[in-house]
Amino acid sequence: MKSDRELVNLANQGDPDAFETLYYRYRDWVYRLAWRWTGNQADALDVLQETFTYLLGKFPGFELTASMTTFLYPAVKHISTTMCTKKRRFSSDNEDLSQLTTDQEKPIDQGRSELAVVLSILPDEQREILLMRFVDDMRLAEIADALDIPLSTIKSRLYHALDILRNDKRTRNYFLE
Repeated sequence: MKSDRELVNLANQGDPDAFETLYYRYRDWVYRLAWRWTGNQADALDVLQETFTYLLGKFPGFELTASMTTFLYPAVKHISTTMCTKKRRFSSDNEDLSQLTTDQEKPIDQGRSELAVVLSILPDEQREILLMRFVDDMRLAEIADALDIPLSTIKSRLYHALDILRNDKRTRNYFLE
């Protein structure tokens, strides 16, 4: 199996199979990440397509200086948030009002796990890093590179997120004493 760097070098030389291999290697990861940001399948598929179109535009001449996930993460995040912002901007005030009313009338979904509920109350910055670390299995240095923030900030946010989870009675059992 070829490494990402070898595939990038082959793609830079015009090998379409190398790019296809990169696509199949990372498409599920990009899709899951896009789903997390957009919240629906159609938008996640659009983000998947735009992300790999963006990557394809980097060839020839692309240099992979970090892991592929470190390179792709900011692109997926940016494309996802831009798409969500555009969708909100073009929705009418009446749609927003009816959605707000509908959401307030719904009872809290009893099927959500306690862990998901606690994750939802974490600050966005902490939740993002927690998910990148434990769901996306990224190293702390990769997260710092992907988010373009200092490693010490990543460590601090992760520490505080875990501290909240350790001290919440609903998730306390997930941690060994």
